Amino acid sequence: MARIIGGIGASHSPTIGFAKDNGKRHDPAWAPIFEGFDVVRDWVNAKKIDVLFLIYNDHVTSFFFDHYPFFSMGIDSEYHPADEGGGPRDVAPAMGHLGLSQHIAMALTADEFDMSFFQGKPVDHGFLSPLSMLGDDDGPWQGKVVPLHCGLLQLPIPSAKRMWKLGKSLRRAIESYPEDLNVAIMATGGLSHQVHGERAGFINEDWDAEFLDLLETNPQALVDMRLADYVAKGGMEGAEVIMWLIMRGALSDDVTLVHKQTYAPSVTNIATLVFEDHGAAPDEAELAAYRAHMGHELAGAETVAGTYPLTHARSQANFRLNDFLHDLIKPAHRKRFREDFDALAAERGLTEEEIDLVKNRKWIEMIRRGVSFFMLEKMAAVLGVPNPEVYAAFRGETLQEFLATRKMPITYSVAGGKKDKVPEETGSEA
Repeated sequence: MARIIGGIGASHSPTIGFAKDNGKRHDPAWAPIFEGFDVVRDWVNAKKIDVLFLIYNDHVTSFFFDHYPFFSMGIDSEYHPADEGGGPRDVAPAMGHLGLSQHIAMALTADEFDMSFFQGKPVDHGFLSPLSMLGDDDGPWQGKVVPLHCGLLQLPIPSAKRMWKLGKSLRRAIESYPEDLNVAIMATGGLSHQVHGERAGFINEDWDAEFLDLLETNPQALVDMRLADYVAKGGMEGAEVIMWLIMRGALSDDVTLVHKQTYAPSVTNIATLVFEDHGAAPDEAELAAYRAHMGHELAGAETVAGTYPLTHARSQANFRLNDFLHDLIKPAHRKRFREDFDALAAERGLTEEEIDLVKNRKWIEMIRRGVSFFMLEKMAAVLGVPNPEVYAAFRGETLQEFLATRKMPITYSVAGGKKDKVPEETGSEA
């Protein structure tokens, strides 16, 4: 089974990535940053950590205010660097652990955390600044990641107590994963800083020292604090250290402090910290019961004939095709889909199999493969195909045969505008 070896706390200031990319290791003003992360890297390598569960907040780069989730977990196979305004960093993508991410997703949902999930999104300095420091001169760190993004930049945000509870659930989720893995929980962000308003440049090193001490010896005191207290003590943006409570909540009570360092050169107190976890192995019967709890809501759904649930595994495997069809909501993409399909498909990297599925309108084959019906509905609208014709194809029937099974033989689609009739037959090609 998977084991939680320990927890890591690390600041994620863009200062860190800047220092790495610009070779500042031997500059006295920058060297302490490298020294702290060297200890973290050496510990990760010595403990043979396979997967980092990496907790961060995006800085309104990939997650914008048009849809801003509290907790969004990555379920992708790789995570590329984001462009934050001046071009993306030249660093290797982080590799995701698909099995563990899908397992944790089921577990947290079963424990009634209202999760969202992402794929196809790049990651910014909140994720990359600390992770890139785990590599060395020979290349990036070779392990895998499961990212958890926390939306903390638009109020209201989750409380410290909610973070702690999520950590407790996360421990059960990881320990119930059957694969033999060494896992570390890495929380990022902080320490004290504020980057907006007249209070910009605020740092409180006394609070930072108290926070790190309480995290080790009395985390409940931090759990009981209000968000307003974190803002007053550590700055508005410095309140992101509540994410460290997810990490601490996922550890047992029996931890050893391996490393702790802070360095406040400019506008953020940069920290690195490592806890080693010595908690007892969980009871096998309890793990089995927890796995049953995880699968309870959907147990048996996979046996319902003619039904193809869109699981994370199927969604991830078919993200490229679903994304291609989803873009039919954009007029320019629709136009090229109709008029220049082959070139468009090549640009988007569709495989020969995916091209065949779309061009030949293999509706049921796409459903069985893992394409969402609601992508096919959009495709049908573009082609002038009514929804009932797609349903008929799923069932191996003609449109007339399907309509004969309905109370009223009506046709319709999601295409916009006033349309007296959706064409029953069309010569349009994909």
